[in-house]
Amino acid sequence: MADKGVIMRCVIISGSPDTNSDFLSEVIKPDDYVICADRGCDFAKQAGITPNLVVGDFDSEPNVLFPNTKTVRLIPEKDDTDTMHSVGLALEKNFDTIVILGALGGRFDHSFANVAVLSYIHEHGSKGVLLSEKEKIEFLPVGHYEYKNFKGKTFSLFPFGCPSVCVSYSGTKYPLEKYCVSSSVTLGVSNIFTSDMATIDIYDGNAILIINLKEC
Repeated sequence: MADKGVIMRCVIISGSPDTNSDFLSEVIKPDDYVICADRGCDFAKQAGITPNLVVGDFDSEPNVLFPNTKTVRLIPEKDDTDTMHSVGLALEKNFDTIVILGALGGRFDHSFANVAVLSYIHEHGSKGVLLSEKEKIEFLPVGHYEYKNFKGKTFSLFPFGCPSVCVSYSGTKYPLEKYCVSSSVTLGVSNIFTSDMATIDIYDGNAILIINLKEC
């Protein structure tokens, strides 16, 4: 279990077919607690990463890949995805931050479900991030947020789980001041960080922030 007062990070490797195993090697740190969600085992093996825990219904038989790693076997017919179940286990261990890799790309419904998981993580007291070599996605409730060293990166922001979000931007190409962005419009698409220190303030509602780390 994570120690109180010590910032600890859990990394969950999901099974998107777009997962880059080289990227996993770059971002996973030696002291991260790593959970593989089903097909995430294959990508972890390719990256030379041994997880602390593997979770799923395991059609691919992960014991062949990690015979000495604790395994939580799930039945195929279940209410939660393998990723969501992994998140629940991470929350039980009280991690401050949960980073989910291999969660974007492939089927859109799977990617969208993983975005929704960020809201669930927030509701249960932790910070969730979806991360790929192309994108970083965060859930932003009411609060003040600072973004350092993203100058030149494109970002988009949308209301999530609410009709609208009241937001201010500074250090961006298109600044806003307490502007109400509706869920039925596309105003939040394709802004650009123009400063090494940009800020986003959420005054009402919740938002999903998508930072494009690589331009397509």
